Amino acid sequence: MSLDDLPIRPRPLLVGEPELQRVDRPVPSVAKITRAEELRLQLADEIVRGALAPGAPLDETEIAKRFNVSRTPVREALRQLAASGLVEARAHRGAEVARPGVERLTGMFEAMAELEALCAGLAAQRMTPIERQRLEAIHDELRTLSHAGNPERFHEVNERFHSTIYAGAHNAYIAEITLATRVRVQPFRRAQFRNLGRLAKSHAEHDRVVVAILRGDKAGAANAMRAHIELVRGEYEIYAVSV
Repeated sequence: MSLDDLPIRPRPLLVGEPELQRVDRPVPSVAKITRAEELRLQLADEIVRGALAPGAPLDETEIAKRFNVSRTPVREALRQLAASGLVEARAHRGAEVARPGVERLTGMFEAMAELEALCAGLAAQRMTPIERQRLEAIHDELRTLSHAGNPERFHEVNERFHSTIYAGAHNAYIAEITLATRVRVQPFRRAQFRNLGRLAKSHAEHDRVVVAILRGDKAGAANAMRAHIELVRGEYEIYAVSV
């Protein structure tokens, strides 16, 4: 699964801005993808968007009926999703959307914090003037959305904010593994935006990251980003207790 699976709205490029290529998976071949792959992408999108919540059962028969296919591609799609960690296969009980334990989830967020901190630090050193301009524009858009109180749209633009920092690190391999980790943590990151006042807090945390990057402060950017992801984890825990 990759960010190509996420519902991101296109945006016009800024003057002089090069079109970025995805680095989280190879360019698809011209051959038509299989029905199992189509199902995998559709189900993964629903999991990441929160339409299928952690712990939700994934019944092969119901999914096959819903998408008007046989159970064979459904079974293969669920197998692929289980391999990616988004789905848990349970012996004799079918599959369900992954619901990691506290220790596992903590480990995932710790990895995410370190990877994002690494990207932010490198971005502070390596971002071009055009990339810095792009980051500032996205940051300003998030400020407007935080005032509007639109968590769904804020989430979409927030994805672009973080992806811009990954690209600004100018290390395709680090960007690739950071994207892959983010997708795995995505259902839990997304939930935090439902907390009261979280949009404004998130923007303030971003502001510290942006200021450090624009100053070329590698350590400051890394520390600010690490602190941001740690707070994201705390906000998810608050949300999880409330539901």
